[in-house]
Amino acid sequence: MSDIGKSPPSTTAWLSALVPVQKAWLGLSQRDRRGVLLAAAVLGLFIVWRVGVQPAWRTLGVAPAEIDAVEVQLQAMQRLAAEATALRAMPAVPLEQATAALQAATARLGDQAKLSVQGDRAVLTLTGIGTGALQLWLTEARAGARARPVEATLNRGPQGYNGTLVLSLGGGA
Repeated sequence: MSDIGKSPPSTTAWLSALVPVQKAWLGLSQRDRRGVLLAAAVLGLFIVWRVGVQPAWRTLGVAPAEIDAVEVQLQAMQRLAAEATALRAMPAVPLEQATAALQAATARLGDQAKLSVQGDRAVLTLTGIGTGALQLWLTEARAGARARPVEATLNRGPQGYNGTLVLSLGGGA
């Protein structure tokens, strides 16, 4: 049978449904009533603990470690922002000097990297470069040539990174 379309039960219906419960309550001895009330109180305290207190307690226990982790991340971001500001403030390197710095950094990579410079753009083609070597090269390119990566097409394989990096030269910090 469906309850759709029926109106909610009236207050009298609820009260009449409680009559058997009230009769059962009155039929209990004083000792049994105290036992039921004690069980209800224990159950109520358990529910309050599980729903209200325990989650807050757990949060208080975890929060200091999470705050410390976020603080470390914030400090790292502030260091990076200060570094970016310092790099922007540095004077531009002439195109010839930037090209020489990139060629010197690329020479340290050996046969795994080829550099071609066309105007104010440099294209580095990589074949099996490790993460550390690539990171060092990018650091040298940024510091020595003031070059900025503007496009990267890299794939990581078992031998390292393969692909190309396009860098902007000549004062665009």
